[in-house]
Amino acid sequence: MPVRATKRGAERTPLEGSFDVVVCGASFAGLTVARELAGAGASVLLLDRYEIGERQTSACAAPTEWLARLGLERSVRQTFDEVVVHTPSGSSHWRLPWTFSTFDYRELCELLWARCGEARFETATVSGRASADGAAPADEIVVRTDRGDVRAPLVVDALGWRRVLSTALDPIQPPQARLSRGLEVHPRGRSPHMELWLDPRYVAPGYSWSFPAGDEVRIGVGSFDPRLHVKEPTVRLAGDVGRPLVGYQGNWIPHEMRDPVEDGVFFCGDSAGHCIPTTAEGIRPAFYFALACARELRLVLEGAQAREQALERYAAFCEGKRRAWRWMARMQRAVGPLNERGLLALGARAVSRPRLTRWAFGRYLGICPPELADERPVCGSGSCRGASR
Repeated sequence: MPVRATKRGAERTPLEGSFDVVVCGASFAGLTVARELAGAGASVLLLDRYEIGERQTSACAAPTEWLARLGLERSVRQTFDEVVVHTPSGSSHWRLPWTFSTFDYRELCELLWARCGEARFETATVSGRASADGAAPADEIVVRTDRGDVRAPLVVDALGWRRVLSTALDPIQPPQARLSRGLEVHPRGRSPHMELWLDPRYVAPGYSWSFPAGDEVRIGVGSFDPRLHVKEPTVRLAGDVGRPLVGYQGNWIPHEMRDPVEDGVFFCGDSAGHCIPTTAEGIRPAFYFALACARELRLVLEGAQAREQALERYAAFCEGKRRAWRWMARMQRAVGPLNERGLLALGARAVSRPRLTRWAFGRYLGICPPELADERPVCGSGSCRGASR
């Protein structure tokens, strides 16, 4: 696991100033936003409490095509065209119509950052919004950090499920918030198989996994019920597959889409609930919605639209996916009862039929299709094309 590398002591100098764009959060969503703004001729500040690539937050796997279209192939550690699904009554093999790849988190983040152009990165802990002082332009939003306040007319919250820049009063902390709980270990070792467990012996409202990534295997348990702790079943699963308990990593996972805009701020990634229910896949949606968000920001920077228009258009883009989120959420709510009754085993066997596998996973990939990554805006003459769809 990476060591802590953030600036300490005298290195944490005061931070202040005005920028065209401030992006809070330097993981999948935040880095993708900054990458998409490269070459726009804007001053972009990227903030995170950790150095880029320092703190891995997931099992780090995504459809290979997304990684390829974003130029991130070098970070890939292992690629799979099949998923082995275990249930109490046996195992099924799902032959995928597209491949899935595990990747190295630090390397992927560094590859994204290398394409962020003249963007500036600073380690700072963002704590919320502050009131604008009389000297600041009326349209600027003030972001408070532990090193001082920064401001910009365009601000993105990609800080994760805590939704730090929100001013809403609805509950964020679990178990009131709709969050799933995940924990995994990262022992050294190799395996040719990407595996899932739909087995109530580990967790009923959720699933368990083993994602090999070159010379390590990422083994974990995720619960859709935040009240259920997952350390003990993670320990049992690792023991059952003969792997040592090394490199614990846990996180909360949002499973409900939240408002993507609020009081002039754009929310992206986990802060907007951009994590697909049932599968808890958050990396691909983070890329997808970050691209859409950044392209609206770029139109503002080019003078092709006002911030208010960008907020409306980005909100509409996210709303267009809310129906898919609702369907996946219904499936998620059914997992626990079906798992306890042993009915998921029947579903796993049914999905293993090639025709049904192709249909199901084709529809699933279409929730956040990789083709969006190719629709790069053409800017420079006062307008952008391909900014949104």
